[in-house]
Amino acid sequence: MTVVVSAFGQQGSTTTVDAPAPSPSSAGDPSPTPGRELLVHVLGAVANPGLVTLAAGGRVLDAVAAAGGLTEDADLSTVNLARPVTDGEQLAVPRAGEPLPPPPAAGSGAAASGSSASTVNLNTATQSDLETLPRIGPALASRILDWRTANGRFTSPADLLAITGIGQKLFDGLKDRVTV
Repeated sequence: MTVVVSAFGQQGSTTTVDAPAPSPSSAGDPSPTPGRELLVHVLGAVANPGLVTLAAGGRVLDAVAAAGGLTEDADLSTVNLARPVTDGEQLAVPRAGEPLPPPPAAGSGAAASGSSASTVNLNTATQSDLETLPRIGPALASRILDWRTANGRFTSPADLLAITGIGQKLFDGLKDRVTV
């Protein structure tokens, strides 16, 4: 099954994206199995806001498609459609001109992976979670994971300053996007 999501770019042009078909292992099996399904709360500029169920490995694109697609006033400038989603995540799709919501409070059940509306937990983040942060590419994400492996849990976001390649300027841009 193919679901088409229409995304409106900054110039008003339309970009059409096809959602991937469900994998054969999950197609036709409606029973929830731990590790195989994700429950995501989608809200904002989508046709049918609410809870959606996705196959493990689902992405923002899949969650938006499951919520009926984007509304005409959706602002995708801060939404990464390719980002993997996590179970229990709340995904907000902003409307054009709408201010971005503040990051959720730590411990509020917020997703570990980052988007503009959520923070990345340094102690649970995967390589791809870290790469959603501004100016963090594969090499720097790998160094963060290596530091965590060598030193144990981060005790504060400021621990990032101990990692080669993260200076004060980069840290200042990250400190509000990460948690421990």
